Amino acid sequence: MTRTFALNARSLLFAGCALLLMSSSVSPLDRVAIDALYQDVDEAVSRYQDGLEEIRSGELGSGHARIRDAVADLWMAGDACARKPGCETQWVMAAYHDLLTLRSAMLIETDGDPVDGEPEALFEPEPFFEQDGDPADPVSDVGLGSDWFDGTGLSETIEYNSLVRGALNDWLTWKRPTLVDAFENYMHMRHLMWPYYEEAGIPEGLLFGILAKESGGRVHSVSRAGAAGPLQFMYYTGLRFGLTTEDGFDQRFDPAASARASVGYLRARFAEHDGDLALALAAYNGGETRVLRLARSASVASFWNPEIFGRLPRETQEYVPYVLAAALLFERPGDYGVEFPEVTTVPGQVDLQAPITLSELAVCLGQGDSRSGWFRALRNLNPRHEHDVPLPAGATLRLPASVASAYAEHCVEGPRLELAKALHDAREQRRILLAVRTYTVRSGDTLSTIVAAQGCPSVRSIAEANGIAGPRYLIRPGQQLKLTGCRI
Repeated sequence: MTRTFALNARSLLFAGCALLLMSSSVSPLDRVAIDALYQDVDEAVSRYQDGLEEIRSGELGSGHARIRDAVADLWMAGDACARKPGCETQWVMAAYHDLLTLRSAMLIETDGDPVDGEPEALFEPEPFFEQDGDPADPVSDVGLGSDWFDGTGLSETIEYNSLVRGALNDWLTWKRPTLVDAFENYMHMRHLMWPYYEEAGIPEGLLFGILAKESGGRVHSVSRAGAAGPLQFMYYTGLRFGLTTEDGFDQRFDPAASARASVGYLRARFAEHDGDLALALAAYNGGETRVLRLARSASVASFWNPEIFGRLPRETQEYVPYVLAAALLFERPGDYGVEFPEVTTVPGQVDLQAPITLSELAVCLGQGDSRSGWFRALRNLNPRHEHDVPLPAGATLRLPASVASAYAEHCVEGPRLELAKALHDAREQRRILLAVRTYTVRSGDTLSTIVAAQGCPSVRSIAEANGIAGPRYLIRPGQQLKLTGCRI
């Protein structure tokens, strides 16, 4: 009975969506995108139902996991809907209501023993890792690892088609500097990331390909969509795979933790797509729900099948070939005339003898055998620390072993340390000078519109800095205002 109610509710819900789209003024392309969001919501509701059914039948673990995934996907679809003009968020809210009704109906059933219909935590991390942090295989039959790759690299498994060749051309021409930078950044973090892939039997080229395309090996990268870290996890996806916030630090920025989560994510997607690497990568970029739905409805479940490829976002169509091409170049650089720089990968550390910032360290350490200095390596190896905030004396700092001696020689005392501190102080002085600028009031301006447009802290702060009395904060055209702390 509960299931019949839910199906009827969803039918009414999406019939209403169809009528709304027919009457809206959005473009045909936007209608397709909005319709896809509504379908994502529909599928999330269906999977939530399936989870409840599994719980009823005593399969508590898989039922809770299915519900958790469904709620996470519904949240993401709702967030995308809220940012898409023409998408009506009330339909997503109606779907939430549907889910709550289903859960309530299950909890008040009296024809059997009571069941636990709620997981302990809505976004409890997926059980892909044991308590000690080592990878644990979450699937019994289909897994990403040595059995599938059979000891070989990606070169023997990648489909070498025109899309991959086109991506190779880009990496070898205008994107070559990005590729080389990504390689150097990765090699300094290799000892933190590669062990998780190695233990899982995943070729190192795949890790590098994802990292090169996602962030270029910059651990503090954040996309406009909110993906973060060297492997660009969205917040709730990362949360599902154990990337939490620890003492205020977002673990998506931790190279070791993100690599561990990436292994878990790839294993889950491989289990869904019978070991298809391209579809697993497409799911990572384009959304696992969308890709799984397309794969199940297509005549052949292959990323390269036009039935699937043609219905994916342009970004995903380009993403998968770029990752595969970068992986090929990592595995066989000589075949394509690529010479990656020699990078000393031995990790080291020092205990700071006096307070110092990462920026100051990057100056006093010099360049050594690095092409571009040590700033990026210091940032990547110490992701919890801001580059311009002094680390206290006694703090342990990670850095390449090859420059540990340079710290004692140049960063404890001496002219290079004095230079580093003087330049850092000058940077702070520059920031203060640039923080204050002048704005000429134009006709129609109000203080509140100026503050909003210029990204200023508040109306009151700008008013006080310019001697403007409240509560009306009157200004006149031609008046010169000092803007302090504004972003624009």
